[in-house]
Amino acid sequence: MSTQARRANGRLGNAGAMLLGLVILIWTLAPLYNMVLVAVQEKEDVFSTNIWPPNPTLHAFQTVFNEGYWYLANYWRQMGNSLLIGVIVALLTLAIGSATSYAIMRLRIRIGWLLTNAALLTYVIPMSFLAIPFYRIMSNYGLVDSYWSVIAVEVTFATPYAIFIFCQYSASIPHELDEAARIDGASPPQIFVRIYLPLMAPALVAVGTYALLLAWNEYLYAFLLLSSDATITVPVVLGKFLNSDEAPWNYLMAASIIYALPPLVIYYAFRRFMTAGLTMGGVKG
Repeated sequence: MSTQARRANGRLGNAGAMLLGLVILIWTLAPLYNMVLVAVQEKEDVFSTNIWPPNPTLHAFQTVFNEGYWYLANYWRQMGNSLLIGVIVALLTLAIGSATSYAIMRLRIRIGWLLTNAALLTYVIPMSFLAIPFYRIMSNYGLVDSYWSVIAVEVTFATPYAIFIFCQYSASIPHELDEAARIDGASPPQIFVRIYLPLMAPALVAVGTYALLLAWNEYLYAFLLLSSDATITVPVVLGKFLNSDEAPWNYLMAASIIYALPPLVIYYAFRRFMTAGLTMGGVKG
């Protein structure tokens, strides 16, 4: 094949890739644009076929901020519930996952491989299949309609992933650092706090962000285990809009957009650390 033909094929390939990328971009952004489109219209204009709202308004966002609709009467408190649950889940996941990976990879306990594989086996059964057993367990312990019921569930499902990532990332940290610290008289807890955790920072940020977002977006277990307006989270509140024939979809979309902003900010704030933590753990296993 001549050089000119290869260049022509290269241009066609680049054009095809750009076209495919454009289609995927539009496909991805179309639902998001539709959310914004609905949110900036009045209720009676929601089902119009306009690509651009003829009379855009921020009335729906104002209603959400002022909790001016009865489904949204406790919106900001429920936003706080989501944040509280997410932060506690992230902290507990990091504490359990980092301590377990330290024991397996640095203290080299005999059954470390068994613990890692047993943890990953929890993902064999889908979360939805365990909803009723979890509800019965929480009911037996009197934790129904308590934050701790959802926290326990989310930590249960986030911790195996945390252990796996931490073990993979820990393999990239030289054991000579631990040995040098022991020679200097450091105890295992001191090595864990002063050497292991600082070096694991990228993985800690990545897994902590993952655990927080997992709890932030949880609907099934929050719906099943929480019932009162004082304890439910925003995803459960948004789900209530679907139970009404006259639900104002513009309020629903506005509330959803506001609820999506915190994880968006968190992701982009820690994106660099997440990329470093996950790729290092995946390569140096």
